[in-house]
Amino acid sequence: MTQHTDLPSDLLPPAVRQFLGAHIVRDADTASSFLAEDAVIVDQDETFRGREETDAFLRDAGSEFEYTTEQIGAHRVDDTHWVVTVRLEGTFPGGVAELDYRFELRDDLIAELVIANHPA
Repeated sequence: MTQHTDLPSDLLPPAVRQFLGAHIVRDADTASSFLAEDAVIVDQDETFRGREETDAFLRDAGSEFEYTTEQIGAHRVDDTHWVVTVRLEGTFPGGVAELDYRFELRDDLIAELVIANHPA
């Protein structure tokens, strides 16, 4: 059964909370430590698989822009799926974006992360 409730970040699973904390400050090494070895990241229809590709994505994503990140929503879908909505404001085209970070957890690590535009 799907449960959609807004959650404060301190109620998110530790891997999700700590990944986001590291990702926001662009600490790719720490963010990577919360990914499973065979993790998959999908960002705007581009897929990164396994440690080497996901590490490179975390190091390089958005590095050409200056921006701030704010969590504006979060909810639990089920025991292994969580969605966190973030708002980015910065020097990228359009200047503002709301994105959903859709996490799938396995053994307390992130097995899959899909980053997509938040529905209007």
